[in-house]
Amino acid sequence: MLSSSSTLADQLKGRVIDPGHPDYDEARTVFYGDVDRRPSAIVKVANADDVARAIAHAREDGLEFAVRSGGHSVAGHSTTEGGIVIDLTDMKKLEIAPEGRTAWAETGLTAGEYTSAAARHGLATGFGDTGSVGIGGITLGGGVGFLVRKHGLTIDDLLAAEVVTADGDLLYTDDATHPDLFWAIRGGGGNFGVATRLKFRLHPLESFVGGMLFLPATPDVIASFVAEAEAAPDELSTIANVMTAPPLPFLPEEVHGQMLLMAFVAYAGDVADGERAIAPLRALAEPVADMVRPMSYAEMYPPEEEEYRPVAVAKTMFVDSVGLGAAETIVERIKASDAMMAATQIRVLGGAMARVPADATAYAHRDSRIMVNVAAMYLNPEERPKHAAWVEGLADELRQENQGAYVGFLADEGEERVRAAYPGPTWDRLREVKREYDPDNVFRLNQNIPPADGS
Repeated sequence: MLSSSSTLADQLKGRVIDPGHPDYDEARTVFYGDVDRRPSAIVKVANADDVARAIAHAREDGLEFAVRSGGHSVAGHSTTEGGIVIDLTDMKKLEIAPEGRTAWAETGLTAGEYTSAAARHGLATGFGDTGSVGIGGITLGGGVGFLVRKHGLTIDDLLAAEVVTADGDLLYTDDATHPDLFWAIRGGGGNFGVATRLKFRLHPLESFVGGMLFLPATPDVIASFVAEAEAAPDELSTIANVMTAPPLPFLPEEVHGQMLLMAFVAYAGDVADGERAIAPLRALAEPVADMVRPMSYAEMYPPEEEEYRPVAVAKTMFVDSVGLGAAETIVERIKASDAMMAATQIRVLGGAMARVPADATAYAHRDSRIMVNVAAMYLNPEERPKHAAWVEGLADELRQENQGAYVGFLADEGEERVRAAYPGPTWDRLREVKREYDPDNVFRLNQNIPPADGS
């Protein structure tokens, strides 16, 4: 493979890192610590032409290839065993037009990098809740983050894209040009090509209140927090994590190991209005720690530890409510877990996200009210079956009528769960678009949507 990699390198503006390269181990590392694969080559592409050549090379040699933006794929799709990784992380050009409130961004940028640059103009686009996530992956999956109730999903601010297809063509797509492709990439993931540039709408966000609020995690506090978050104005988005308190330096020592609700609070608007909107959350109980304050939106993405590579098993779902009974179950089950950290994350949705028609994009869960993610972190790989059983058990107890799933948080769970992300006519329409742009299913290392049958 070395000679083949050398041949490819001669065709590229970027560079090829093979197993003999001193940077290989660093280059093959992704976010999650239990994903440990050895690609035959990592192609650090410099532009869309490099992407097209890497795809052609992989197809000619019959190699599987993965596409990496930030490397945060829960399912491990950011890398491959023995294949080629098309690594976008050197593609970081960002062109912001403050007057028109738009930005063209290459997909090697992280959410934190984009957000910091936009903040210098008092502007923002909503991504997720982690700064090191690549904007390519999170956008194609939908994008559920700190501005979801005020401005919707990330895809709701996607205005256009440039996509390299399986045939190596670079297509510009928007509502008027290849509109079927534009519909599909807004939630359909990487099934249709490699997005190399994305055009986003930017929103004024010069005033913001945010940070972490820590409350005791009693069932009443959990259920009441969810109710208050649902009743809050659209400007307020929250992400509540129920867990045992870690030994963080800003938490009192006496609460370490106790049940805690750690909430990310984000108010996109006037500071005084934000303080009033957040007050009902603070009033639920005496805060264990209160780090919510007026800040720049970019401060919601603090620097992350480079060596942090969590090992976890998780399950995602939508529910219609988290009442007292569900909150009691969450507390009881977390207390019973012996994982290094067991947690249940609750994201109240609605607002701007819910006002977009369900068929406007490939993200079909517009009316889902709450997203719940159950997770267990651990150290010993031999413990995974035990913690997976705990996650499945709690997820089963919390599951309600809504059988949907958010594709961005799916692990490697099989076609049934992929179809849960794309229910009914959404699945059928995506398969038709897949047949048009990738009939041979070249882009298959993803939450895969097979092309429709027939010619």
